[in-house]
Amino acid sequence: MATIRPFCGLRYDEAVAGDPALLMSPPYDVIDARGRDALAASSPDNSIHFVLPEGDPPERYARGAAEFRAQVGRAMVRDGKPAIYVYHQRYTVEGHERTRKGFICLVELTRFGQGPVLAHERTLAGPKADRLALMRATGAHLELVFGLFSDEARRWEATVEPVLGAEVLACHFDGIDHALWRVDDPAAVDALQRQLADEKIYIADGHHRYETMCAFRDELEATGVPGAAFGMIYLSNLDDPDLTVLPTHRLVHSLPPLDVERVLADASASFDVARESLPETAMVLRARLIAAGAAGAAFGLAVPGTGEWAVLTLRADFDPEAAGLGAMPPALQRLDVALLHELLLERALGITKAAQEAKTNLRYYKSTDEALAAAHAAGTDVQLCCFMNATPVADVRAVCDSGHVMPQKSTFFHPKIPNGLVFHDLRAGAGDTRG
Repeated sequence: MATIRPFCGLRYDEAVAGDPALLMSPPYDVIDARGRDALAASSPDNSIHFVLPEGDPPERYARGAAEFRAQVGRAMVRDGKPAIYVYHQRYTVEGHERTRKGFICLVELTRFGQGPVLAHERTLAGPKADRLALMRATGAHLELVFGLFSDEARRWEATVEPVLGAEVLACHFDGIDHALWRVDDPAAVDALQRQLADEKIYIADGHHRYETMCAFRDELEATGVPGAAFGMIYLSNLDDPDLTVLPTHRLVHSLPPLDVERVLADASASFDVARESLPETAMVLRARLIAAGAAGAAFGLAVPGTGEWAVLTLRADFDPEAAGLGAMPPALQRLDVALLHELLLERALGITKAAQEAKTNLRYYKSTDEALAAAHAAGTDVQLCCFMNATPVADVRAVCDSGHVMPQKSTFFHPKIPNGLVFHDLRAGAGDTRG
């Protein structure tokens, strides 16, 4: 099924570039202007200088390429032997310490629906055009896609642990401990390749980046560029209990005045509605929603400043056909985020799918604390706060396997994968992609 390869990665030379924590940057699409300025000021060799170059198109892409090539020359080393790169992130979430384990390699690029790499989210043209322009200019894969594969027995860990050796990177960045190892042992690499050959890969994060690599592959194939058929990816085990998925809440704004009582009355045909005082803390809110969702789909709705919310749980007698959802794929018919978007946001509030994708009337909050603060506040443009549970990994897998996709921002796999661990230089030649 999935074909992976080791590669000769480009990595920062700590002896020259310094502390890796000063060289990393978060994914480009979660960085605001102030965050970018802070990262750029931390080091002249921070990866933000070429991952998110300054200026306007098309000049910024040329600037990013020039900066990348300058850093390759002054601050990076190219590994001389193809390897896979084992990567651990140790972090604390909701009071629990966890370690997510995975590895970075190359994967054969196949379009979604045409091979073993599967998507759960629809992509948009704008972000892909931006990333493709930067990829053309730099001739490299600078950012990691995050993929998942199934390994209940955790065989991949048993394969690499005996040959890990010394860390090639260890630092604390963005509240997380990061560690990276090179594994170039032929037997271990071969075992991983044989294991993944039987697996599907589910994209957890980076759908736009993955499709951009596919588009760049299509452009390069005609020129015979070695290794263009493979792209850089981080792979982790979807059966790992330390895999963390957090909710993404929705805040509705800038609509005509809402008749929330009518919305809740209409929703009662599909949901049991419990009206309660709005929790004071994110921990209490999360616990209440998790308990409500134990038997099925559940979410919460709050009008800001009222001090109340309604907890909606899917009725035991819910009939998708009767709700007008017969055309919806079965994998989505009882999924809370799909039901919220279809029954409430689109049908009850009139926010079309196009408007949802454009975020015309929606803001997405990953922080429950911030979303709850917005629900307690009065006098803002927020009209309705929609509090969500995290989408279970099993549901993500079911939707991927069905060939369909979820609404945008249905999943938030925590933590994000930073830039600056390793880069794949497509201009380095065929030696970079020996398997």
